[in-house]
Amino acid sequence: MSSPYPPIEPYDHGHLDTGDGNLIYWEVCGNPDGKPALVVHGGPGSGCGVNQRRGFDPERYRVILFDQRNCGRSLPHAADPATDLSANTTHHLVADMERLREHLGVERWLLYGGSWGSTLMLAYAEAHPERVSEMVVCGVTMTRRSEIEWLYQGVGRFFPEQWERFRAGAPGFEGDDDIFGLLAAYARLVSDPDPEVRARAARDWTAWEDAVISLEVNGKPDAYSDRPPAALQAMVRICSHYFSNAAWLEEGVLLREAHRLAGIPGVLIHGRFDLGGPLENAWQLARAWPDARLVVVEDSGHTGSPTMGNEVLAALDGFANRP
Repeated sequence: MSSPYPPIEPYDHGHLDTGDGNLIYWEVCGNPDGKPALVVHGGPGSGCGVNQRRGFDPERYRVILFDQRNCGRSLPHAADPATDLSANTTHHLVADMERLREHLGVERWLLYGGSWGSTLMLAYAEAHPERVSEMVVCGVTMTRRSEIEWLYQGVGRFFPEQWERFRAGAPGFEGDDDIFGLLAAYARLVSDPDPEVRARAARDWTAWEDAVISLEVNGKPDAYSDRPPAALQAMVRICSHYFSNAAWLEEGVLLREAHRLAGIPGVLIHGRFDLGGPLENAWQLARAWPDARLVVVEDSGHTGSPTMGNEVLAALDGFANRP
C-alpha cells in the first residue's frame, strides 16, 4: 500500500463572510506556490478533517480545505437548534466555493472529494467549468431522488430489522411510501428544542447509516456515529435537511449536464461493494463525462479500503505536475 503524505498544518486559515450571517472556515496547507486543490467534504455536514490534507504532495500542491455552512468550524453551528438552515442549500454552497476561490486569489483549482462531496463538486464544476482544472471523485453520488430513496429505503431489503428501527425513530410520521416525508420528520426531530429528542434522533439516524456500511470488511465500522455529540447532531440535521429536499436539485440535472465537464480530466473511484451508493452511479457518470476515467475498486465499499486509498494517491499524484 502507498502511504499517505506526512501530517501537515495549515500556514493560513480564517473565516469568510459568505452572507446570510454565515462565516465559513477555511485553511490552506502545503506549498503556497503549488497547484491549487480544493477538498470538498461529504455528509453533507461532516466537516473537513486533518487526514484529508494527507492525500496531497505538500511540495507540489497548495491544499485548500473548508467546512461547508453550519458544520465543522463554520458559524453558526447546526448543533444549535436556533441556527436557521434555510440559507443552507446546494446553490448556497456552490456560491460559497466560488467566493472562497476569489478570496484566495485562485484562478483554477483541482477538486477532490467524495460521497455528498461529489454531488457538490459536480454542481460547482457544471456551473463554473472554466474554474476547474481536474477532479478526483470517490464514492460517486449525484443526489437524485432515486439515490435518496435507495439509501434510506431500498437498501433496507438487506437490513429489514435495522430499517424498521429507523422507520420507528420518527413515530409521528405517516405514510410508508413517502420516504421524503420520513426524512423531513427526522429533520424536525433534530431541530427540536428538547436536547434528548435531538440526541435520540441523531443516534437513530446514524445507526441506520452504520448498518448500511456494516458489511464492508475493509472499511471503517461505525463511521457515521463515531463523532462527538455536537458534530453528530449537526451532521444529521444538515443531512436530513438536504435529503428531505432532494438537495434542491432538479431531478437528474447533474448527469444530464455532465457534457459541461468536457475538457476537465476526471478520475472516478468507486467501490464495487458500495451498498449505499451503487456502482451504477459512477458508471452512468463516466459514460456521460467524456474526459472521465472510472476506477472500480474490487475490495471496497463506501468507506474505502487500502486499495482505494492507493487509487486516490495515484490520481492526485498523477495530476500534480499537470499545468
